[in-house]
Amino acid sequence: MLPRNTIRHAAAILTVALVMAATGEGIGGAGQAQAQDAQKSFTETLGELFRDTLGGTEDAGSAAPEAEAPAPKAEAPVPAASQPVDVSARKVPASRSEMAMSFSPLVKQTAPAVVNVYADRTVTSRSPFDGDPFFEQFFGRSLPNRTQKQSSLGSGVIVQESGIVVTNNHVIAGADDIRVALSDGREFESKVLLKDERFDLAVLKINSDSQFPTVGFGDSDAMEVGDLVLAIGNPFGVGQTVTSGIVSALARNRIGVSDFGFFIQTDAAINPGNSGGALIDMHGDLIGINTAIFSRSGGSNGIGFAIPANLVRAFALTAENGGDRFDPPYIGASFQPVTPDIAEALGMRNATGALVVEVDEDGPAAKAGLHSGDIITGFNGQPVEHPDALGYRLATAAVGETVELAVTTNGGQETLSVKLIKTPEDRIVRPVPIGGDSPFAGISVQPLTPADASQLKIRSDIQGLVITAVAQQSRAAQYGFRPGDVITSVDGVGTTTPDALQDAADEGGFTIRFELIRNGRLIRQMFNR
Repeated sequence: MLPRNTIRHAAAILTVALVMAATGEGIGGAGQAQAQDAQKSFTETLGELFRDTLGGTEDAGSAAPEAEAPAPKAEAPVPAASQPVDVSARKVPASRSEMAMSFSPLVKQTAPAVVNVYADRTVTSRSPFDGDPFFEQFFGRSLPNRTQKQSSLGSGVIVQESGIVVTNNHVIAGADDIRVALSDGREFESKVLLKDERFDLAVLKINSDSQFPTVGFGDSDAMEVGDLVLAIGNPFGVGQTVTSGIVSALARNRIGVSDFGFFIQTDAAINPGNSGGALIDMHGDLIGINTAIFSRSGGSNGIGFAIPANLVRAFALTAENGGDRFDPPYIGASFQPVTPDIAEALGMRNATGALVVEVDEDGPAAKAGLHSGDIITGFNGQPVEHPDALGYRLATAAVGETVELAVTTNGGQETLSVKLIKTPEDRIVRPVPIGGDSPFAGISVQPLTPADASQLKIRSDIQGLVITAVAQQSRAAQYGFRPGDVITSVDGVGTTTPDALQDAADEGGFTIRFELIRNGRLIRQMFNR
């Protein structure tokens, strides 16, 4: 043990040192930064002297823990001289500590490629007495119908310098004239290259040889819940608007806006007019096309939905290559959701996946060993939560690609390799238009499939024809038919093929009786020719 006088001497030296460090004496009037460096060096020197006096070392494991010296009192910071803000030094925030920074560089990079889409259409309003036998007995069938021009406003995104624009199908549906307006005030006529109601997507081509600003595609599958995003569009026609938020959820389905059911959910404010606009990630890439909102008031409630960019890219590529229809690769099977009872019977913890209903004996799925009753739970390492998720994965895959399917069977889990092919011509289900002078004239129908029945929330054993489109100004439009209606019979005869419906419409008498299912409800109706 050290002598008491030695300990007292060391303590006195340390006390004097602490006083000098706190008052700044002995540092020689240097600047603040130099003073801190000198103070640190001086303190370290005293620490060494103190340890030498006591006879200890830093690495001595048996030494008693040293008491921490009280930290010197911090001096008030000296206000810096006011300097102009350097806007070029701004950058996109990459962490919580950087949230005070601005999104403006990202907006300047991407906003010029987001456009306004104006669609004009001519609509004929049906007379309320049209089809009424009492009024037609006195006034005939020449009751006047009013014709008026309607305009709709949406948004779009330029994805190719040549003027290729992607937007929602419902923005331009039935339009006679489509115009695209850029953020710099320029306005151009445009034409439709490809549209599809099933996915609610459309591709336009600006009628100009100019070069346009673009937004590149990002990998929407790489997005995670909580990622920051920006929504850019023209809500309510007030002009281009940018809102920010996060990815709230992934793989959302059954929101009722189209047959497609694999949406990115975001809380970035989306309002009417934002449809077709861009959902941007923090790298300035397009990761979604804003499509729909969940709202009871018509405004944003913080729940918006966007079509993933990976599907949009595949759709736009089909249009650029001159395709007139977007057909995902063929797997040769049909699917339906997994119910809790099915999941329990198979020993699954959760009712998730796509249940195989039918398998084409000559298709890729059958050759790979897939059977009815199997449940697909994964696709190339990505989870498959429901049949719509599987449909999305197929739509973004390429013809000729070999994919890995995670399958749950009665025997357990297995992985199957399936080579995707182009849909055979005899397996392509194309809508057939109905002509003539019947109330059905102007609709396009196709046979109801189990997948359609699942999407429309009706029983899978129901047979009929689903309406895929209704032509503007047609008799069917005047009578109020809608896409998604399922016609099950005409004049008491079941209709399972477009030819059967066309024959029933042509051969009927003065009145036509039919049954259809709308929103899960059976409706019986009768129209006069």
